[in-house]
Amino acid sequence: MTTATTTRPALPSPLRLGLARGGSELREFFRQKENLIFTVSLPAVLMLLLGTVYVKEAAAAQMFAASMIGAGIISTSFVGLGMSVVGDREDGTLKRLRGTPMPFTSYFIGKIVLVFVSSLVEAALLAVVGIVRFDLQLPTSLDKWLTFAWVFSLGVIACSLIGVALSALAKSTKTAAGVFNLPYVVLQFLSGVFIMQSALPESLRTVGSFFPLKWVCQGFRSVFALDDGYAVMEAAGSWELGRTALVLGAWTVIGLVLVARTFRWSNTSR
Repeated sequence: MTTATTTRPALPSPLRLGLARGGSELREFFRQKENLIFTVSLPAVLMLLLGTVYVKEAAAAQMFAASMIGAGIISTSFVGLGMSVVGDREDGTLKRLRGTPMPFTSYFIGKIVLVFVSSLVEAALLAVVGIVRFDLQLPTSLDKWLTFAWVFSLGVIACSLIGVALSALAKSTKTAAGVFNLPYVVLQFLSGVFIMQSALPESLRTVGSFFPLKWVCQGFRSVFALDDGYAVMEAAGSWELGRTALVLGAWTVIGLVLVARTFRWSNTSR
Protein backbone atom coordinates (compact mmCIF):
# COMPACT_ATOMS: atom_id res chain seq x y z
CA MET A 1 0.00 0.00 0.00
CA THR A 2 1.32 3.40 -0.89
CA THR A 3 0.54 6.52 0.95
CA ALA A 4 -0.40 9.46 -1.21
CA THR A 5 1.40 12.63 -0.31
CA THR A 6 0.07 16.03 -1.03
CA THR A 7 2.24 19.02 -1.62
CA ARG A 8 1.08 22.56 -1.18
CA PRO A 9 1.56 24.79 -4.20
CA ALA A 10 4.43 27.20 -3.79
CA LEU A 11 3.43 30.73 -2.94
CA PRO A 12 4.32 33.49 -5.38
CA SER A 13 7.48 35.43 -4.58
CA PRO A 14 7.24 38.45 -2.26
CA LEU A 15 7.90 40.71 -5.25
CA ARG A 16 5.06 39.19 -7.25
CA LEU A 17 2.71 39.44 -4.28
CA GLY A 18 3.82 43.02 -3.73
CA LEU A 19 3.16 43.99 -7.35
CA ALA A 20 -0.28 42.38 -7.14
CA ARG A 21 -0.93 44.30 -3.93
CA GLY A 22 0.24 47.46 -5.70
CA GLY A 23 -2.32 46.89 -8.43
CA SER A 24 -5.06 46.63 -5.80
CA GLU A 25 -3.83 49.80 -4.10
CA LEU A 26 -3.88 51.71 -7.39
CA ARG A 27 -7.38 50.54 -8.27
CA GLU A 28 -8.66 51.63 -4.87
CA PHE A 29 -6.82 54.96 -5.07
CA PHE A 30 -8.21 55.90 -8.50
CA ARG A 31 -11.66 54.59 -7.57
CA GLN A 32 -11.97 57.07 -4.69
CA LYS A 33 -12.63 60.14 -6.82
CA GLU A 34 -12.96 62.67 -3.98
CA ASN A 35 -9.74 61.55 -2.28
CA LEU A 36 -7.93 61.48 -5.62
CA ILE A 37 -9.02 64.99 -6.54
CA PHE A 38 -8.13 66.58 -3.20
CA THR A 39 -4.86 64.68 -2.75
CA VAL A 40 -3.51 65.43 -6.21
CA SER A 41 -4.97 68.90 -6.71
CA LEU A 42 -3.90 70.57 -3.45
CA PRO A 43 -0.24 71.23 -4.45
CA ALA A 44 -1.44 72.48 -7.86
CA VAL A 45 -3.89 74.90 -6.21
CA LEU A 46 -1.15 76.16 -3.89
CA MET A 47 1.12 76.63 -6.89
CA LEU A 48 -1.49 78.72 -8.67
CA LEU A 49 -2.38 80.86 -5.67
CA LEU A 50 1.10 81.53 -4.31
CA GLY A 51 2.71 81.82 -7.72
CA THR A 52 0.14 84.33 -8.92
CA VAL A 53 0.56 86.50 -5.82
CA TYR A 54 4.32 86.36 -5.26
CA VAL A 55 6.07 85.34 -8.48
CA LYS A 56 6.62 88.15 -10.96
CA GLU A 57 9.79 87.27 -12.89
CA ALA A 58 10.38 84.42 -15.33
CA ALA A 59 13.46 83.13 -13.50
CA ALA A 60 11.65 83.12 -10.16
CA ALA A 61 8.68 81.34 -11.76
CA GLN A 62 10.96 78.61 -13.11
CA MET A 63 12.52 78.01 -9.70
CA PHE A 64 9.19 78.22 -7.87
CA ALA A 65 7.55 75.69 -10.19
CA ALA A 66 10.48 73.28 -9.72
CA SER A 67 10.23 73.61 -5.93
CA MET A 68 6.48 73.01 -5.99
CA ILE A 69 6.96 69.83 -8.04
CA GLY A 70 9.33 68.61 -5.33
CA ALA A 71 6.92 69.57 -2.56
CA GLY A 72 4.05 67.91 -4.44
CA ILE A 73 5.67 64.50 -4.66
CA ILE A 74 6.74 64.70 -1.01
CA SER A 75 3.12 65.42 -0.14
CA THR A 76 2.10 62.25 -1.95
CA SER A 77 4.83 60.04 -0.51
CA PHE A 78 5.19 61.39 3.04
CA VAL A 79 1.71 62.70 3.89
CA GLY A 80 -0.39 60.52 1.56
CA LEU A 81 1.34 57.22 2.29
CA GLY A 82 1.64 57.86 6.02
CA MET A 83 -2.08 58.58 6.34
CA SER A 84 -2.86 55.54 4.18
CA VAL A 85 -0.96 53.26 6.59
CA VAL A 86 -2.81 54.84 9.53
CA GLY A 87 -6.09 54.11 7.75
CA ASP A 88 -5.09 50.50 7.07
CA ARG A 89 -4.24 50.05 10.74
CA GLU A 90 -7.44 51.71 11.95
CA ASP A 91 -9.88 49.76 9.75
CA GLY A 92 -8.21 46.41 10.46
CA THR A 93 -6.65 45.92 7.02
CA LEU A 94 -3.18 45.44 8.48
CA LYS A 95 -4.44 43.01 11.10
CA ARG A 96 -6.16 40.91 8.44
CA LEU A 97 -3.09 40.96 6.20
CA ARG A 98 -0.95 39.75 9.08
CA GLY A 99 -3.01 36.57 9.17
CA THR A 100 -2.38 35.82 5.49
CA PRO A 101 0.69 34.25 3.87
CA MET A 102 1.61 37.63 2.35
CA PRO A 103 4.92 38.74 3.89
CA PHE A 104 5.53 42.13 5.44
CA THR A 105 7.75 43.21 2.52
CA SER A 106 4.99 42.59 -0.05
CA TYR A 107 2.68 45.04 1.72
CA PHE A 108 5.32 47.74 1.43
CA ILE A 109 6.17 46.91 -2.16
CA GLY A 110 2.49 47.47 -2.91
CA LYS A 111 2.56 50.83 -1.13
CA ILE A 112 5.71 51.89 -2.97
CA VAL A 113 4.05 51.04 -6.30
CA LEU A 114 1.11 53.22 -5.29
CA VAL A 115 3.36 56.09 -4.22
CA PHE A 116 5.53 56.01 -7.35
CA VAL A 117 2.53 56.10 -9.69
CA SER A 118 0.63 58.75 -7.72
CA SER A 119 3.79 60.86 -7.39
CA LEU A 120 4.34 60.71 -11.16
CA VAL A 121 0.73 61.84 -11.66
CA GLU A 122 1.33 64.65 -9.17
CA ALA A 123 4.54 65.74 -10.88
CA ALA A 124 2.89 65.67 -14.32
CA LEU A 125 -0.05 67.79 -13.11
CA LEU A 126 2.25 70.36 -11.50
CA ALA A 127 4.41 70.48 -14.63
CA VAL A 128 1.32 71.16 -16.76
CA VAL A 129 0.21 73.93 -14.40
CA GLY A 130 3.73 75.36 -14.45
CA ILE A 131 3.86 75.32 -18.27
CA VAL A 132 0.41 76.86 -18.72
CA ARG A 133 0.52 79.47 -15.95
CA PHE A 134 4.21 80.22 -15.38
CA ASP A 135 5.81 79.35 -18.74
CA LEU A 136 7.83 76.55 -17.14
CA GLN A 137 10.45 75.28 -19.57
CA LEU A 138 11.12 71.55 -19.42
CA PRO A 139 14.74 70.34 -19.58
CA THR A 140 15.93 69.16 -22.98
CA SER A 141 19.13 67.29 -22.08
CA LEU A 142 19.33 63.65 -21.06
CA ASP A 143 21.54 64.33 -18.04
CA LYS A 144 18.90 66.68 -16.61
CA TRP A 145 16.22 64.00 -16.92
CA LEU A 146 18.55 61.43 -15.35
CA THR A 147 19.05 63.80 -12.42
CA PHE A 148 15.28 64.18 -12.17
CA ALA A 149 14.91 60.38 -12.13
CA TRP A 150 17.33 59.68 -9.29
CA VAL A 151 16.24 62.66 -7.17
CA PHE A 152 12.61 61.61 -7.71
CA SER A 153 13.31 57.96 -6.82
CA LEU A 154 15.44 58.63 -3.74
CA GLY A 155 13.07 61.33 -2.55
CA VAL A 156 9.97 59.15 -2.90
CA ILE A 157 11.58 56.14 -1.20
CA ALA A 158 13.11 58.12 1.68
CA CYS A 159 9.97 60.14 2.38
CA SER A 160 7.72 57.10 2.05
CA LEU A 161 9.73 55.28 4.71
CA ILE A 162 9.67 58.32 6.99
CA GLY A 163 5.91 58.58 6.51
CA VAL A 164 5.41 54.91 7.42
CA ALA A 165 7.60 55.33 10.53
CA LEU A 166 5.73 58.47 11.61
CA SER A 167 2.40 56.69 11.17
CA ALA A 168 3.11 54.93 14.49
CA LEU A 169 2.43 58.25 16.27
CA ALA A 170 -1.12 58.56 14.91
CA LYS A 171 -3.79 56.48 16.62
CA SER A 172 -6.48 57.27 14.03
CA THR A 173 -7.06 59.07 10.77
CA LYS A 174 -8.54 61.98 12.76
CA THR A 175 -5.20 62.69 14.41
CA ALA A 176 -3.08 61.74 11.40
CA ALA A 177 -3.70 65.04 9.58
CA GLY A 178 -1.96 67.00 12.33
CA VAL A 179 0.87 64.49 12.70
CA PHE A 180 1.78 64.71 9.00
CA ASN A 181 0.67 68.15 7.83
CA LEU A 182 2.32 70.20 10.57
CA PRO A 183 5.93 69.12 9.82
CA TYR A 184 5.22 69.14 6.08
CA VAL A 185 3.95 72.74 6.07
CA VAL A 186 6.75 73.98 8.34
CA LEU A 187 9.43 72.29 6.25
CA GLN A 188 8.11 73.91 3.08
CA PHE A 189 9.08 77.29 4.55
CA LEU A 190 12.47 75.99 5.71
CA SER A 191 13.32 74.10 2.52
CA GLY A 192 13.18 76.77 -0.17
CA VAL A 193 9.67 76.04 -1.46
CA PHE A 194 7.92 79.29 -0.55
CA ILE A 195 11.01 81.32 0.32
CA MET A 196 14.49 80.86 -1.17
CA GLN A 197 16.81 79.46 1.47
CA SER A 198 19.32 82.23 0.85
CA ALA A 199 16.71 84.66 2.24
CA LEU A 200 16.25 82.72 5.50
CA PRO A 201 18.22 83.24 8.72
CA GLU A 202 21.15 80.86 9.00
CA SER A 203 19.59 79.01 11.93
CA LEU A 204 16.46 78.17 9.90
CA ARG A 205 18.55 77.18 6.87
CA THR A 206 20.48 74.78 9.08
CA VAL A 207 17.31 73.17 10.41
CA GLY A 208 15.87 72.79 6.91
CA SER A 209 19.07 71.22 5.59
CA PHE A 210 18.65 68.21 7.90
CA PHE A 211 15.48 67.05 6.11
CA PRO A 212 14.85 65.51 2.67
CA LEU A 213 12.43 68.15 1.36
CA LYS A 214 15.17 70.76 1.03
CA TRP A 215 17.37 68.45 -1.04
CA VAL A 216 14.58 67.16 -3.26
CA CYS A 217 13.49 70.70 -4.13
CA GLN A 218 17.08 71.84 -4.67
CA GLY A 219 17.71 68.84 -6.92
CA PHE A 220 14.65 69.66 -8.99
CA ARG A 221 15.67 73.31 -9.23
CA SER A 222 18.95 72.13 -10.73
CA VAL A 223 16.95 70.16 -13.31
CA PHE A 224 14.59 72.97 -14.32
CA ALA A 225 17.04 75.88 -14.05
CA LEU A 226 17.50 77.66 -17.37
CA ASP A 227 21.28 77.55 -16.82
CA ASP A 228 23.72 76.73 -14.04
CA GLY A 229 24.05 80.39 -13.18
CA TYR A 230 20.89 80.09 -11.10
CA ALA A 231 22.82 77.98 -8.59
CA VAL A 232 24.05 81.19 -6.95
CA MET A 233 20.50 81.64 -5.62
CA GLU A 234 20.97 78.58 -3.39
CA ALA A 235 22.25 78.93 0.17
CA ALA A 236 25.57 77.26 -0.70
CA GLY A 237 25.85 78.96 -4.11
CA SER A 238 25.82 75.59 -5.91
CA TRP A 239 23.44 72.71 -6.64
CA GLU A 240 25.28 70.26 -4.32
CA LEU A 241 23.99 67.21 -6.18
CA GLY A 242 26.52 64.92 -4.53
CA ARG A 243 25.36 66.01 -1.08
CA THR A 244 21.75 65.64 -2.23
CA ALA A 245 22.37 61.98 -3.05
CA LEU A 246 24.15 61.41 0.27
CA VAL A 247 21.42 63.04 2.38
CA LEU A 248 18.56 61.27 0.61
CA GLY A 249 20.46 57.98 0.78
CA ALA A 250 21.07 58.50 4.50
CA TRP A 251 17.37 59.21 5.10
CA THR A 252 16.50 56.02 3.22
CA VAL A 253 18.64 54.03 5.66
CA ILE A 254 17.26 55.96 8.64
CA GLY A 255 13.72 55.35 7.38
CA LEU A 256 14.32 51.61 7.08
CA VAL A 257 15.63 51.46 10.65
CA LEU A 258 12.72 53.52 11.99
CA VAL A 259 10.14 51.40 10.17
CA ALA A 260 11.70 48.21 11.53
CA ARG A 261 11.57 49.59 15.08
CA THR A 262 8.23 51.40 15.10
CA PHE A 263 5.87 49.66 12.68
CA ARG A 264 2.71 48.30 14.31
CA TRP A 265 0.10 45.98 12.77
CA SER A 266 -2.59 47.37 15.07
CA ASN A 267 -3.06 50.18 17.60
CA THR A 268 -2.56 47.74 20.48
CA SER A 269 0.53 45.78 19.44
CA ARG A 270 3.64 45.80 17.25
